[in-house]
Amino acid sequence: METIGGKKNLPKLFFSTLYISAFTFGGGFVIITFMKRKFVDELHWIDEDEMLDLTALAQSSPGAIAVNAAILVGWRVAGFPGMIIAVLGTIIPPMLILSIISFFYTAFAANPYVALVLKGMQAGVAAVILDVVCGLGGKVIQQRRPVYLIVMVCAFIATFFLEINVIYIILAAAAIGILLEVWNRKKGERK
Repeated sequence: METIGGKKNLPKLFFSTLYISAFTFGGGFVIITFMKRKFVDELHWIDEDEMLDLTALAQSSPGAIAVNAAILVGWRVAGFPGMIIAVLGTIIPPMLILSIISFFYTAFAANPYVALVLKGMQAGVAAVILDVVCGLGGKVIQQRRPVYLIVMVCAFIATFFLEINVIYIILAAAAIGILLEVWNRKKGERK
């Protein structure tokens, strides 16, 4: 995979990830939504299918999904320097915010207004996560491949109703993807 713009995109990459990280509350899937809007829709550095792949890799790799996504997007945009810049832009805002919060933790923990703000933010985060699900799920549905739809529905049932650990679901979906690729290659060789 070749990079998109090399070093000329580094400042824009840094400030984009810094901005996204500074104004993203609610976890990794929320930052993925903002990354998609910035890097796919606005800057056109990555196409939608590639963002879906990067999201799957970020989700299935150990560590914070926001940092994993920054690593992958940074690498895609500008190689190793892009990866470093994107990670720095992603981790600086939470480090600063958490440092301040930890310093004033007792004041924040006892404040009923802070608790109300956090409750309100939970509703907003839920809406953003739903937006990610609809956007990425819609892309899978548009492919009109019954196997992908079955995997998506089964993964939802496994996690929501059966409370199966997400790791097992990801591993099963990866195994199905590998089997499908092997099957398609064998089928292509027969022709």
